[in-house]
Amino acid sequence: MRTAFIIDGFNLYHSVKQASRDLNLGGTGTRWLDINGLCSSYLHLFGKSARLSGIYYFSALATHIEAFKPDVTQRHRLYLQALEDSGVQVELSRFKPKDLRCPDCGHRFSRYEEKETDVAIATKLLEILANGTIDIAVLVTGDTDLAPAVRTAVSLYPSKKVCFAFPYRRHNRELFKLVPGCFQISKDAYAKHQFPNPLSLSDGSQVRKPSTW
Repeated sequence: MRTAFIIDGFNLYHSVKQASRDLNLGGTGTRWLDINGLCSSYLHLFGKSARLSGIYYFSALATHIEAFKPDVTQRHRLYLQALEDSGVQVELSRFKPKDLRCPDCGHRFSRYEEKETDVAIATKLLEILANGTIDIAVLVTGDTDLAPAVRTAVSLYPSKKVCFAFPYRRHNRELFKLVPGCFQISKDAYAKHQFPNPLSLSDGSQVRKPSTW
């Protein structure tokens, strides 16, 4: 059974940060996560014939906070490099400012919001189901914004399986009831599936885990 994983990068990232705190690893966090290894470890849930046919990782670079966190996108790009070298397909959206007004004092300010990621994930889900390259699609997220896309996918492709892999502490009852076969990723799974440090890339170069990770 050809199995693809579609990763909501920010949903997973905040889960991994929480896991690092809860595991109390003494400064050694779990953000250097080998997503390919993690996803592969759950293939057995779909039977002996399940094989990995693709991993799609969706995120965005937080360039708007570089003024006070100058290395934030550098760390992120380093991690994306590691993911791509391991076979993960990375697709980046963007942050867009939204003008807001305080209802109490009238002060106007901007807040940056991640844009297009949910639509991109939904589009990828329908694309890989439509082109006939997979039998099982696993959405790694706990975001209910994807519920309409999943309902559509199930309706249009009843012979295919769609389910959710909930990141640690991102379990969602609404999504759990939507499709059968959902499962929870444990914090220990994050700790188990970490890239080596340093990580040797296929071109012979090496990348190191950021010291604050």
